[in-house]
Amino acid sequence: MVAAADLKPADTVLEVGPGLGFMTAKLAARAGKVLAVELDDKLAEVLMTGLLAQGIKNVEVVNEDILKISICHPREGGNPEISKDNGRALFWIPDQVRDDRKKFKIVANLPYNITSIFLRKYLSEAEIKPELMVLMLQKEVAGRITAKPGEMSLLAVSVQFYAKAEIVEIVPKNNFWPKPEVDSAIIKLKVKSEKLKIKEKEFFRLVKFGFSAKRKMLKNNLAAGFRMEPAEAENKIKQVGFNGKIRAQELSVEDWRKLFSAFKENVV
Repeated sequence: MVAAADLKPADTVLEVGPGLGFMTAKLAARAGKVLAVELDDKLAEVLMTGLLAQGIKNVEVVNEDILKISICHPREGGNPEISKDNGRALFWIPDQVRDDRKKFKIVANLPYNITSIFLRKYLSEAEIKPELMVLMLQKEVAGRITAKPGEMSLLAVSVQFYAKAEIVEIVPKNNFWPKPEVDSAIIKLKVKSEKLKIKEKEFFRLVKFGFSAKRKMLKNNLAAGFRMEPAEAENKIKQVGFNGKIRAQELSVEDWRKLFSAFKENVV
């Protein structure tokens, strides 16, 4: 995971779920600063004590819920800090992140039950998005995220719209103690830096309609979602060069962009 993050001395890393800090120390040795977010009070205390004993000074332990943290630019003239704003924890990324060429990276051993909401928060909702995310996920979920046309899903489109996704390594359950019931995978998400030239809310409304019923053809799902005749939906699908009987799982993110141009007037 550390190697996949491709860390440089100027990098700021947000680590989620540091636990006892085995990976935290390795991140700190390669990055300029590590913000280690740990929800468990006792683990956070042990982590701080351990880092102090090792003389590691470029790690800030944040005892908070990662889903309640917002990432913002520093206040004018201020230093990176932890503060509270209307009950939400805010941490401020160093000044160099103001330069679009220098962003922060996320390395996380996520609790598997928050994967979807975490991805949505840091890929689509965050004011400042990470440059790169290296995550340990359930193998099945990692496979769905990195799927190719023919096996696409709403999750795959939602992630690949914002990032290039690849599986770095499969991690069998025997490597963990206590041993879980499922295998895991390390996944690398390289977040796209270009400005999105499409209305995201409307785009994903189209995609959600498309995946609304797995066994149906795309034309029938879109017809039901937009309350039009299947023949009209099929004509629009054909306008952008697709087979009228195509199914949602066969389309790439770029294909959905093309389809959006045909259904734009219906979505808005």
